[in-house]
Amino acid sequence: MTETMGDAVHAHEPHEDLGGKLNWLRAGVLGANDGIVSVAGIVVGVAGATADSTTILTAGIAGLVAGAFSMAGGEYVSVSTQRDTERALLRLEKHELKTMPEAEERELAQIYEDKGLSPELAKQVARELTDKDPLQAHAEAELGIDPDNLTSPWQAAWASLLAFSVGALLPLLAIAWTSVSVRVWACALAVVVGLTLTGFVSARLGNAQVGRAIARNVGVGALTMLVTYFVGVLFGTTVG
Repeated sequence: MTETMGDAVHAHEPHEDLGGKLNWLRAGVLGANDGIVSVAGIVVGVAGATADSTTILTAGIAGLVAGAFSMAGGEYVSVSTQRDTERALLRLEKHELKTMPEAEERELAQIYEDKGLSPELAKQVARELTDKDPLQAHAEAELGIDPDNLTSPWQAAWASLLAFSVGALLPLLAIAWTSVSVRVWACALAVVVGLTLTGFVSARLGNAQVGRAIARNVGVGALTMLVTYFVGVLFGTTVG
């Protein structure tokens, strides 16, 4: 009875590509965090130099657009390079499987033997996996690559662009929708709330201490706003 219930529970667990999904989610959280801190630093810094709302919003929007496209471009280039490398490794693996299948099967068996299987069982596993799908078996064991699930540079680019933009909107809207007398404080409060949320999510995803992650996140954001605000004040006083 217990085994049956256990099987029913495990049948609903999401085994497929869980690590990949967590990586995407973590990248999205970090992108949003980047957007919050970057644009908050810009709008607070400009607010320290001038009280003109149009100037502050223009700087914030420019920072949002530039940061989002910079993040997207960086992700696209990075993931494209990774994908090209993976494809080159897969081509080499295909060639080796075609020209030296016995040696490749022995190599696969050795990998499983090194993981703790007996030599006989390791050979049997290597043989059965190779018979089913040689490239899949060897690519995953030797290279850590799933040939059917290569990372998409366009998906990475769009995810980074959207995550950064969503995060950047928080300080931008906070400073735009409040009066001149309190807008810097309103922006700071919105940033603290946003960074607390991203710190909490990133800590839970990484099984880290939530309090430490939130404190680190909020501390970096607060320092960024403080420094950029006084840079803005200094620049505005100098120019004025």
